[in-house]
Order: sequence, then structure tokens, then C-alpha cells
Amino acid sequence: MVHRTTTAQTTGAMRRWGQPAFVTFAAMVTLASLTAGVAAKEQRPVAAVEATAPRTAGEPIMAIVSIKAQKVTFYDAEGWIYRAPVSSGVKGRETPAGVFALVEKDKDHHSTMYDDAWMPNMQRITWNGIALHGGPLPGYAASHGCVRMPYDFAEKLFDKTRIGMRVIIAPNDAAPVDFTHPALFVPNAQAIAAAPARADKLSREAADAAKAADEAKKASVAATKEAALFTPASLRKLQQIKTRADAAVALADKTLAAAKTDQAKSRAEDLKQKAVAKAAEASTQFEAAQGDAKPKLDAAAAAKDAAKAAETKKADSQKAATEAKLALEPVSVYISRATQKLYVRRNTHKPWADGGEVFDSSIEVPVTIRDPDKPIGTHIYTAMARNDAGGLRWTEVSIDDGDNARNALDRVTIPQDVLDRIAPTAVARSSIIISDEPLSAETNYRTEFVAVLSNQPQGGFITRKPTRPMMNDDMVASGDDGFGFFSQRSWNPQSGTQYGYPQYGNPQAPAQYGNPYYGNPQAANPRRRGGQYYWQSQDW
Repeated sequence: MVHRTTTAQTTGAMRRWGQPAFVTFAAMVTLASLTAGVAAKEQRPVAAVEATAPRTAGEPIMAIVSIKAQKVTFYDAEGWIYRAPVSSGVKGRETPAGVFALVEKDKDHHSTMYDDAWMPNMQRITWNGIALHGGPLPGYAASHGCVRMPYDFAEKLFDKTRIGMRVIIAPNDAAPVDFTHPALFVPNAQAIAAAPARADKLSREAADAAKAADEAKKASVAATKEAALFTPASLRKLQQIKTRADAAVALADKTLAAAKTDQAKSRAEDLKQKAVAKAAEASTQFEAAQGDAKPKLDAAAAAKDAAKAAETKKADSQKAATEAKLALEPVSVYISRATQKLYVRRNTHKPWADGGEVFDSSIEVPVTIRDPDKPIGTHIYTAMARNDAGGLRWTEVSIDDGDNARNALDRVTIPQDVLDRIAPTAVARSSIIISDEPLSAETNYRTEFVAVLSNQPQGGFITRKPTRPMMNDDMVASGDDGFGFFSQRSWNPQSGTQYGYPQYGNPQAPAQYGNPYYGNPQAANPRRRGGQYYWQSQDW
């Protein structure tokens, strides 16, 4: 009815205008239609086309997925090297936008979540089942949360990437741009040159300390076993044996004195001789034990102290060796405005039985952010390569609204002791991430950093069961190779805490840093942060 009325009104107006007016109106309608068509065409993203840079490709440092353009671009130290169309998650199962890294690779993966679906050349970015893999591309978002790439493209990239490679999923188009700032890490040439030899030296010292600790432990066990004969309880036992032996001699004397016949006297004499011999032996043992007790007990105590000291030296040596070994690896720093904390991670390259590799997470400290209530955005700064001056050439990628990349770095003060530990030996592929977001609970001992943009759809993340938090029992034998600090994290489902704080997404959780916990549907929060924090494990 509305359309018919509108049409009638328009027709009546044409009659009143007359023929010239009608012609003019028709021209205006045609021009408007053409303009609208051009505008619509300009707004529609250009279909991504698979392409390879016209140069020799280096090792990929990062991959950037554009949800809007449905494409992925891989970059090496010199720029883009490969591009291809993708198919991300459908509405309700959207691929989460955020910051990730490769955590596992499987050449011939089959899903246990979707009827054994084939996901060839799978490169996982979260343990709850988000990955890049080969798959059908209908030309639009069609997956259940993963990023599908062309089959041949996924196969080509599979052997070129490595665990820990940065994967950025952006809501819109994003690309790294050259960037400089005084706060970015500046390595020390002497420290870089000396790092390998220092790591080897400390590794040998750690091995020697471990061997010495084992020997000291064995010596302590032997000394304690020997001293066990001279404990107060043992001495009392020997004294009781001597007392009984003396009583037997006294009884033999009485028996001998009471004997009336030669035969009885002979038997009593034999008994007395045996009792006297036993009494003498018991007396000798007791007196020797009394004399040896203090030296033996002192020796056992000294051996125990020596073993304890050796174990401390072993732990310190292993920690130093681990730090030196990690100094050879790219370092990643995450700074969260939500938690007002700075986190540091490096790949230890220690394989985990259930897949992936273990990441070091031994540095986690408070950080000062100016204007902490003001959005800062999400910015990824990456050291792409060494420059001619021996420093690092950096790029920057921004994927969320907030401050610009330069102001974001200006607002952060990194603790000097942290800088002293990581900046001198920073190498290419190192990165700094600054974000409004807290780390997702999908960040664990087998990931680098996982952070999801809470103001973007996360259906593909929410519909998947979360990864089971790490328990201390999971870390068996971790202390033997210097990575025992993983068991210090409080991934405890009983207490509902992560990194020592109540877990994000808990409706009963109290406020943190003056704000209600993110993920709490009752919480008053200017930015929606729903549903990105989880527990339980899942194979997919």
C-alpha cells in the first residue's frame, strides 16, 4: 500500500510538472541510480586474488587475515610475499579478530568436532580449535570459525612457516608500515655477539651443577643411612641390649652359686661364660656408638646441608642457563590496559607430548600506562630485521580503534629491569603488543599470546569448548630442564584464577582495577567484552 501510494503521488506530480519536467526528473533518477551503483561498487570489497611477490621470498614473519576483504597476506622481512583469498567464519560462528601465533602444525588433520572433516595443512592458532587450513572457498565467509585458504596455497605455505609465527586477524584491511620510536628495543651489539658463547658456557655450568647435586644427594643419603645407627633411639636400643646382657651375667652368677652337683656347676659355668661374652660385646657396641654418634650425626647434617646447597646452585645455574638460551630467541611482549600488566614470552622449543611447544612465561609484572581509563587500541610492533646500524627495523600494525600507534607507545612505561633483561639481546621477529584487551584464557603454557578484540563478533570462539587450564600435574619433569616455572602459574579451576587473579568471564567475580570483570553480563562496562574466556579442553 505504501509503494502504491508513493507511486500515485509521484505520477500525479509528473502530470502537474508537464513533459519537460518529466524528462528532467527521469534524467535525475537515472543519474542517481548510476551514482548509487558506483558507490555500491566502491563499497563492495574487491575479490582477493592469489598472488606471489615477484622476488625471492624469505621466511614468513607474520600473516594478516582481513575479515572484511576475505584475504590473507604473508610477510617476510622485506614486505608481502604471498596473498590469497580466504573463507572465514559465518555469522554466529565468526572467526575472532585479534592477535595470535602458530601453536601447532598438522599436515593431514581430520576434525573430531565436525564429522572427521579433512583440514589439510592445518596451522593451529588456538588450542580450542581456531586454525588456518586448506578448504573450499565459495567466495564468502563459510567456515565454522577457522580461516580456510586455497588447498594449493595452504600446502605451499605449510613448510615455510614455524611455530610462533605471528598471525593477526583484523576486522578490516591492515598492513605493516615502517615505524620508529625511542621505546622500541635497541639491541646491544656486544651482548648479541656474546650471547651464543654465554649460553653454551652457562649450559655446561648447569650440567656440572646438576651432576654435583646428584653426587651430593647420594652422599647425603649414605651419610644419613650410616648416622641412623647413632640416633638417640638407636643408642637406647643398644643400651637396652647391654642392660639385658648384664642381667644375664648376674643371673648366671646366681645359678652357679646355687649349683649343688658338678654337672649343674658345669652347665652354670658355660652359661656364665656365654653371658659374659655377650655382655662384653654389647658393652663394646654401646660404648663405640656413644663415641661415634656425634661425629656421624654431624657428618650426616653436613652432608644434608651440602646437598641442599648443591640443589640451590643447580636451580640457579639452570635458571641462568635457561635465560641465556632464551636470549637467543625472539622476545614477545604484551602490554594490557585491562590488567595494567606486562607479559613476556619466548618459545623454548621444548615439545609437548600432546602437541605444540612450550613457551616461557617467567616474566609478568605491573606496568604504568598514562591515562589508564582512555582507550589505547591494539597495536603490534614487529622487529622485521637487523638494520645497517646494527639495530632493528620495525613495523607497526593497528587493528582496533583507540590511540594512534605512536601515542600508544608514549603512554606506556616499561620497567627498567625488564628492559635490561630483554632489550640488549632482542633479535629480529621480536615484538611488542599494546592492547586494551586482557589476554584470553586461551593463552597458556603452549601458546604465545592470544588476545581477542571484544568489540568484534566472536561466534567461532564462543561456540568452541575452551582449552583445559594447566595443572601442576601436567608439568611432570619440567624442572629438570630449567622450565619448572610453568608450574608456578595458578591455573586452578577450583579457585577460578589465572595469573593469580579471578578468571575473566566469571559473573561472581569482584572488580579488578576498579572495573567490573570483563565477561560479566551484569557488569557496567563501556566496552562489550563478552564470552572470550573459557576452561575445559577440546579436540576438534
